[in-house]
Amino acid sequence: QVQLVESGGGLAQPGGSLRLSCAASGIIFSTYVMAWYRQAPGKQRELVANITKSGWRNYADFVKGRFTISRDNAKKAVYLQMDSLKPEDTAVYYCHGRSFNVYWGQGTQVTVSS
Repeated sequence: QVQLVESGGGLAQPGGSLRLSCAASGIIFSTYVMAWYRQAPGKQRELVANITKSGWRNYADFVKGRFTISRDNAKKAVYLQMDSLKPEDTAVYYCHGRSFNVYWGQGTQVTVSS
């Protein structure tokens, strides 16, 4: 059974930081391109960042210089370090894995508010 389980969401103040984690099971993790998406209320789901099997990173313009995606193939995990958070970063964040198949996590809420 394939599972992508996110953790690390919560409430942060503007300018603060959070670190999201996604633990994968049931897949050959090292063969997957991993990504983080987010969906704010009333908006479409959008790509935040992805990381290829070899570690090449790609970021949406709205998080460049603030967020960092990383992966640990030995731990079958992908991370999203979020710094300099803004209220507009408030959303449900989803872990995504793509190889021959596509899998989604259940999402974790991130709220940025003073």
